[in-house]
Amino acid sequence: MTTPPTNQLRLLFWETTAGCNLECIHCRRLELSRQLMKNDLSTEESFRFITDLASFAKPILVLSGGEPLFRPDIFDLATHARACGLPVALATNGTLITETVAQKIVATGIRRVAISIDGADETTHDAFRRQPGSLAAALNGFRNLKRLGMSMQINCTITRHNIHQIETLYAMARDLGAEALHLFMLVPVGCGVQIAASNMLPAAEYERVLNWMYDKSQHSELHLKATCAPHYFRIYHQRRAADNPTDAPTTSLPTHPRTRTGKPTTTAPKHSMETMTKGCLAGSAVCFVSHAGEVFPCGYLPVSAGNIKQQSMADIWNHAPVFARLRDDHLLEGKCGCCEFKKVCMGCRARAFYETHGNYMAEEPYCLYTPRHGQHH
Repeated sequence: MTTPPTNQLRLLFWETTAGCNLECIHCRRLELSRQLMKNDLSTEESFRFITDLASFAKPILVLSGGEPLFRPDIFDLATHARACGLPVALATNGTLITETVAQKIVATGIRRVAISIDGADETTHDAFRRQPGSLAAALNGFRNLKRLGMSMQINCTITRHNIHQIETLYAMARDLGAEALHLFMLVPVGCGVQIAASNMLPAAEYERVLNWMYDKSQHSELHLKATCAPHYFRIYHQRRAADNPTDAPTTSLPTHPRTRTGKPTTTAPKHSMETMTKGCLAGSAVCFVSHAGEVFPCGYLPVSAGNIKQQSMADIWNHAPVFARLRDDHLLEGKCGCCEFKKVCMGCRARAFYETHGNYMAEEPYCLYTPRHGQHH
């Protein structure tokens, strides 16, 4: 597999609007609006941003929100991105995907749609999303797209409210015909701060969930990905070494993604949505652009790198001080700084920021592992 260039922008999440028809208790935003926001990038500004982005990189552009389908021009934006050579994905709550909307999504050339499902039954999901009937509507949207042949992904935020349903959620994703199930570990930001004490999983439970994910991944029924849980990659290497004791232990990145049969491929497809990489990619391969044009390392780390209204995306990506810090693993503090797995993990920089009230290079607060070489100062 060809190694991608260092710090190549491979995935950009764009909050196309802060408006949304739901009021989820874990939303990264504090200001919730059931209408488009006045400071959302205009259609003209959005077109300029897309053109500028495509002029220096060709990342997967994930159209998210809020609820991206709130924007009446969302299909024009997706079509323009495709014309600029960008692979496009859509992240949505799924509730607005009628048969007609599904046809429009497919017609734009969007490559994959991710729908958020946060409970295996209506009581659990609808309470989390604070909208009666939201699970039924999301599943209807999923099926409308699946019937048209769209590649489908389910995103699920795992907290104490639904951890007991994890097996059922996995079975639901498999039975619906999803290609991928991405499990998000709650990061306390926005509304998520208010539920952190009651909903955050303790470190030992994170460890159990990530080991469960490794076990499930061996079945190759669908692609599993841990998001905002970078220490999965430490667990991946530990478990691989335990399962294959004759292999030399390694902390290098996996070199081959697995196919759905479980056999390693010899080449990685360009812009693969399923290639294994490493843990925290914030600022080194991934970034987030807000509805107002502000650029952040990820959607959960509120440290600005610049604004696309004032600077080119290339200038921000290549020269922002916050990105430079995040790309230097020598700056990691605490046990992350001396951990032999730091290059494949990095710890969650957003949870470190939350736990220390501002130090995003501090050690990952929800990791149980003790490095071989003691503390790093």
